[in-house]
Amino acid sequence: MNTQPNRIIIFDTTLRDGEQCPGATLNVEEKLTIARQLARLGVDVIEAGFPYASVGDFEAVQKIAQTVGVESGPTICGLARATRQDIEAAAKALKPAAHGRIHTFIATSDIHLKYKLKKTRPEVLAIAEEMVAYAKSFVEDVEFSPEDAGRSDPEFLYEVLERAIAAGATTVNIPDTVGYTTPTEFGALIRGIKENVPNIDQAIISVHGHNDLGLAVANFLEAVKNGARQLECTINGIGERAGNAALEELVMALHVRRQFYNPYFGRPAESEEALTNIDTRQIYKTSRLVSNLTGMLVQPNKAIVGANAFAHESGIHQDGVLKNKLTYEIMDAKLIGLTDNQIVLGKHSGRNAFRNRLKELGFDLSETELNKAFVRFKEVADKKKDVSDWDLEALVNDEISQVPELFHLELVQVSCGDHARPTATVTLRTPEGEELMDAAIGTGPVDAVYKAINRVVNVPNELIEYSVQSVTAGIDALGEVTIRLRYNSRVFSGHAANTDIIVASAQAYVNALNRLYAWLQGQGQESRDRETDKAVASV
Repeated sequence: MNTQPNRIIIFDTTLRDGEQCPGATLNVEEKLTIARQLARLGVDVIEAGFPYASVGDFEAVQKIAQTVGVESGPTICGLARATRQDIEAAAKALKPAAHGRIHTFIATSDIHLKYKLKKTRPEVLAIAEEMVAYAKSFVEDVEFSPEDAGRSDPEFLYEVLERAIAAGATTVNIPDTVGYTTPTEFGALIRGIKENVPNIDQAIISVHGHNDLGLAVANFLEAVKNGARQLECTINGIGERAGNAALEELVMALHVRRQFYNPYFGRPAESEEALTNIDTRQIYKTSRLVSNLTGMLVQPNKAIVGANAFAHESGIHQDGVLKNKLTYEIMDAKLIGLTDNQIVLGKHSGRNAFRNRLKELGFDLSETELNKAFVRFKEVADKKKDVSDWDLEALVNDEISQVPELFHLELVQVSCGDHARPTATVTLRTPEGEELMDAAIGTGPVDAVYKAINRVVNVPNELIEYSVQSVTAGIDALGEVTIRLRYNSRVFSGHAANTDIIVASAQAYVNALNRLYAWLQGQGQESRDRETDKAVASV
């Protein structure tokens, strides 16, 4: 293993840290869909989950290891606390992967030691050394993270890292767990590690950081200048609290400004060699997929992948761009996969042409998924004159997203106007197969639809977010609706796309309610299992 790579290793933690974002919970099939796209994107490492955390996480990591973790594919990583049971679970889940990595961690800051771990520094040193060695007994590729490194005493941090590397860690990750550091401080921390950890040349220095102060990407780029060669990031920057460093921003910063960064890799400034293995043309597609499946919308002014990232409204800007794009654009939209291509498929197109186009767009559907998507395509083609690639991707992602269909929307009908009281009638098929109809009056058509659906489903919830965005321009554009519901402290998202915004709103709401209802059923089953275990134990 080359411990001094001459490029940046991209470690994607969308499926682990990104999924910890409230409301962004993914099921196994959704995780697998994203993992396949991450492989197409060209990430070096996919942190697929936390196998010991739940049965679902274990299954997801194992399935990704089997299907995406092939010999020519990315390294598949599983997170584990510095405990034997966590490490054993990770090793078992990762076993099918051609290249598996166990990522184990323990906190090192005094505030974490005192209040969370309730352990002394010598105890943490011993645990780190022992658990890295234990992970090494299962896999050759072991990553160690001293949690809250950004607020740890540097001298203690150096000692922990030295012991972890000696025990077999091939990557040492330096996390700014709470997004506290500034670029100058974070760069100095990486430089201090390079200068004060005697065996640091035997491991790759990685960085992980949160965006609480909006400095995560800047911190990472400063870390690169000081010797970090792996960046742990997420698509669209999703993650806990204010999120993680955004993959697309880091990759494009290194691409657009490679003349600036080349010398830090021992290259001539004018070198055109890429600094990462990422296929930048897959960035926009990956961003859209993650946004659709997690329900986490991308803000319009988001760097690289926001709707306004390549838009110009100012007359001065428009004039300059028309004369030469370089006047106001530092990168070509085509670099991230943005094009204006329109597919040639229409309402008379056949299934084979549809299948081939989806393959060109990177979709690998089963026969059942293809059939469902084809029906939706025909419906859209009947309503729209032109069906763009983005329309196609939206309807396919919407149709194949793996949400348990417990309640099914059979009918939605609304009556509204400036002199009418918005009224909605809905018919739903219940999990028992019974069709129920109800009606309600609301402040608007969507409010009326949601009230009617709630009367049928009868599952308490609080609507905390509702948003609509157009997939493409034009009055006949597909509208994507994303909603988020709260039940107690948990958040559930729903997503749907349709040329009728009211229908899309109803479908998105039912989508979220199905997630909530499935979770409630799971909680009930877990409770029954606990009661059974108690009864057996008493016997």
